[in-house]
Amino acid sequence: MTPWLLGLYGLAGIAGGLVALRTGIPAAPLAGSLIGAALLSMSGRFETAQWPSGTRTILEIAIGTVIGTSLTGTAVAELKMLWKPALLITVTLVLTGVVVGLWCSRLLGIDPVVALLGAAPGGISGMSLVGAEFGVGAAVAALHAVRLITVLLVLPLLVRLVLPASATPPGG
Repeated sequence: MTPWLLGLYGLAGIAGGLVALRTGIPAAPLAGSLIGAALLSMSGRFETAQWPSGTRTILEIAIGTVIGTSLTGTAVAELKMLWKPALLITVTLVLTGVVVGLWCSRLLGIDPVVALLGAAPGGISGMSLVGAEFGVGAAVAALHAVRLITVLLVLPLLVRLVLPASATPPGG
């Protein structure tokens, strides 16, 4: 694999990410770059990218660092009050994800690894990296992108419908 070809994939990802940013869709940079690089890869005009050894590790460290910096002292203080609901929500979501993943795998005939990781309650970045470890990163990213976009579009509407008007956010 030549460096110029990796550069071309990188440019396709950057272009896709920048275009997606202009749309305002959720997780725009990640979703757009994924689509940009995937379109180039699926075109069949170029060989599949073979990234240098260690690339994924460096990216995982970078993503972990970005996520880690969001955990502040305030978040830890809030967790002291919220640990019970956090534990209940986490256990419920993980168990539900396993049930839904296995059910989708059997019902729809999709790869159980894709179904389980696609139904897991995680962010698109992290779950895509976990999926990549199993060789199904793109499929997992696609499932999480659909979930994330749907949740971000539908949930605010449901909150407004279900909760009293006094509970809606300011300016909403």
